[in-house]
Amino acid sequence: MENTACFLLALVVTLVPVSTTLGDNNKPKNISAVVGRSVTFRCPWNLSIPVYRLYIQKLGNQPLFINGFNNGKKLPVSPEYQDRTEVNQAELSMEMTNIKLSDEGSYKCVVFSSTSSRDIFQINLKVTAEFTTPELKSECSENDGAKKGRSCQMSCSAAGGYPVSDVKWLGLNQSRIRVLQNETAENSTSKTWSVNQTINYTCEHPINVSCDIGGSDSHTITICEAESFPLKVIVAIVFVLVFVMLLVLAFFMMLFCRRQRPQPYRADHQVDGAHIPLE
Repeated sequence: MENTACFLLALVVTLVPVSTTLGDNNKPKNISAVVGRSVTFRCPWNLSIPVYRLYIQKLGNQPLFINGFNNGKKLPVSPEYQDRTEVNQAELSMEMTNIKLSDEGSYKCVVFSSTSSRDIFQINLKVTAEFTTPELKSECSENDGAKKGRSCQMSCSAAGGYPVSDVKWLGLNQSRIRVLQNETAENSTSKTWSVNQTINYTCEHPINVSCDIGGSDSHTITICEAESFPLKVIVAIVFVLVFVMLLVLAFFMMLFCRRQRPQPYRADHQVDGAHIPLE
């Protein structure tokens, strides 16, 4: 019964329009959190002044009660935040775990103390999601036609990030980059983003390159390295060597066969040491 009364009291405070203005030192506080991790909301209050009631609410069209206490007792919390929030009464703070993108927004600490009827502090929460390690692919080739030289086509892609982010190429001469394709897609369930960009880079010398998406860096690769021999030349050389080896092998087989050929039958022969001519 007592818990129900406290909860109703919290609802009353939630529904009453907030008319109290922020104090001189009560400017909105900005904090950030990463999806899946935790964050602590700290109400900027002088802890030497006793507080008997605290509400932490999320602002919106209709303020939403998150957590709090009244006269040292915890207040009932909605199922959405029951297992994800914990209030520290001594520090006037609240820890929120398993952060979701939907947690982003503005919150307020409503503090009731013995020295004032109500003080309000606003906290703005910015939520981000880390992109996966970008996957960097490259393929280099000699240019055909009038524009001689070497160029490389590269793609950089990552997923699972928020907010959407641009691809940054590290180590490249920006004037030699030509963007071929830009792709971004939002996951309808998680609201996170996938990003992919494909570029063509005109080589001038060997260079180390990596890409960055949302602060996540790819591995580093080296591009624009000159080939010792083109692949076609290597294949031709291998073919010639194999052909020569076959010729050499055939020659030695012919020599071996000639040595194994039987001697022709002689027209005369000896019997008991005497020479007998054949008629």
